[in-house]
Amino acid sequence: MSDGRFDKDFLRSALQLATKAEVDHLLYIGDIPIPPEELRGRRSRKKLVYAVTNEALAHELHAKKEKALVIPAYDYSRTERVKVAMVSALQQGAFKEGDLVLCLTGRIGRMIDTMMQMRIGGSLDDRVAIEGVKLGEEFNSQVVDALIQLALQIGQEGFEGHPIGTIITIGDHNNVLEKSRQLTINPFQGLAEVERNVLDPRIRDAIKNFSVLDGAFVIRGDGVILAAGRSLAAGDEGGTKIPLGLGARHAAASSITASTGCITMVVSQTSGAVRLFKDGNIVLELHQTARRTS
Repeated sequence: MSDGRFDKDFLRSALQLATKAEVDHLLYIGDIPIPPEELRGRRSRKKLVYAVTNEALAHELHAKKEKALVIPAYDYSRTERVKVAMVSALQQGAFKEGDLVLCLTGRIGRMIDTMMQMRIGGSLDDRVAIEGVKLGEEFNSQVVDALIQLALQIGQEGFEGHPIGTIITIGDHNNVLEKSRQLTINPFQGLAEVERNVLDPRIRDAIKNFSVLDGAFVIRGDGVILAAGRSLAAGDEGGTKIPLGLGARHAAASSITASTGCITMVVSQTSGAVRLFKDGNIVLELHQTARRTS
């Protein structure tokens, strides 16, 4: 068991460290807000950004003039939780290139016990999490963020307790459609565009259900789903580089991004990990420590 006094001393030390001029933001990842008395009079409060798993808590923090964003409530390792929170913060414009972020996290529902520093764009071991969101102006950041969170849900939950894998392509849809073929009936054909945009939570639920289909989802850069159940042409592209042990799904996702201007997200059926490909290479990789099973 943690010593309560030590926990308080740890938090106070982190808050004091965050006051240094070099630190641009203090990212606090957890659902137990910092006690008001610990923040009173501290300069670090202006740098504080909460990342919580509860929307109601985020609204409460906003009402108190605190900055807060919502991340999925899944059982990530501490490092993966920092990656997810950093991606969400970047997508929402809370941080920018060159910022130094002091990150505090711990187990869900517990006091913080881990501190990391991350320089956005710096040469850190976890820089892949930051580089992964530098995708270009042709990609809608809200769409990409929504699909990253959706992919994490698919990887963690599967379908009715059974693990599933899938591919989601985003952008350069004409070329992707040209380099793929339909394997099954397209469940999104004939629907109005407003009825098949991934920014609608109901459509994201539909994607989770249709993830059991073989093949890939093809999504336009603005979030409109054009097709599900597409077989991607896995060409022999010289620019593709995937680690040993990744199978045909990852190879196809890598290849299509090397031959078109799209990006792809792959959910691994084996592990539930989510990998983002651009220009044939993995630019973001998120692993989960636990998966739901039936």
